[in-house]
Amino acid sequence: MKLINIGFGNMVSANRLVAIVSPEFAPVRRIISKAKENNMLIDATYGRRSRSVLVTDSDHVILSPIQPETIANRIYSEDEEEEEEENA
Repeated sequence: MKLINIGFGNMVSANRLVAIVSPEFAPVRRIISKAKENNMLIDATYGRRSRSVLVTDSDHVILSPIQPETIANRIYSEDEEEEEEENA
């Protein structure tokens, strides 16, 4: 199981992520409000501005203060490290 840091020491399983999106668009805001109504929203921003929204395969929605590109880069960099370890 691969854990990805989403800010402030919070970790999410990379295998469970379905999407990493920006919260600026109306459809994403609707996803956030529906998740909040259904108690499926996890706010990992510690009061900071939400910069990315992570959607999991269990329909949980996670708010993160880190840019989506940064989180994606962390996932890809860990994938590359695992491939190097397997090839060594």
